[in-house]
Amino acid sequence: MVTRRLITLNIAHGRGLSLYQGWHSVRGLKRQLERITSLLDRFHPDVVCLQEVDESSYWNKHLNLLEEIQNAENLPYAYLGVHNRRQSGKQLAYGNAFLSRYPIRDPQAVPFGEQTLGEKGFLYGRIEFPEATVPVVNVHLDFKSRLRRLAQVERLIGFLHDELVDPGDPLLHRPVVCGDFNARSTLRRDAVAQLFHYMQQHHEYELLPERARSFPAHGPVKCIDFIFLPRPLSPVVCRPIRSYVSDHRPVYLEFGLPRRAGLPAVQATKSR
Repeated sequence: MVTRRLITLNIAHGRGLSLYQGWHSVRGLKRQLERITSLLDRFHPDVVCLQEVDESSYWNKHLNLLEEIQNAENLPYAYLGVHNRRQSGKQLAYGNAFLSRYPIRDPQAVPFGEQTLGEKGFLYGRIEFPEATVPVVNVHLDFKSRLRRLAQVERLIGFLHDELVDPGDPLLHRPVVCGDFNARSTLRRDAVAQLFHYMQQHHEYELLPERARSFPAHGPVKCIDFIFLPRPLSPVVCRPIRSYVSDHRPVYLEFGLPRRAGLPAVQATKSR
């Protein structure tokens, strides 16, 4: 058994604790993004799942936030899945992203709809750890409507069913699912409970963190950022990190990953 680390964080378009990223200068935005990079360097994650990551948007001076955050030495692999794009008028392009110490295979970005502002979605990819390949789903759900969140989870469930039913390595069909769900685990008729019920029907899962709060960062009153961890992966520690790099607190997970006998180590090469 080897230990690996994952962080999930909604970076709020790089605005920190302020209400709108458009109020910041380029220098101010870069300073906020440097704080995120410093936090990641401090915790040395193997995989980072980010939400609200801009590729090129008018409201943050067309900075590519993933490139600004990435420490290519520690996390050489990166992928941004844009699920919100507007070309005309004020340009917008943002979505969910992976940063990884190991190769990201077969990434797929799936938007839930076709809105040009405020659209949510999820990002799927296989992380090629030296010990095993583990699928990861990085999710961002609607924050206004419970009914819309439930419909979005049904869309995700449909994808998981179609993508992960094929025979083969069992671990490949037990994805780690994480992200900003904009819902609480204690609400039985909302997105987290709906998805957890589905996952448990197919595999043994743990919902993490337990009895913790992640939002808002300056004085958290609830947890809306979760990690669904499948067996045989086993949690060592999972907790929100006290941090003010965003209006969400990052959720940090350290987990045990079984070694696969006779599996050669992955040769790491940079790919974007």
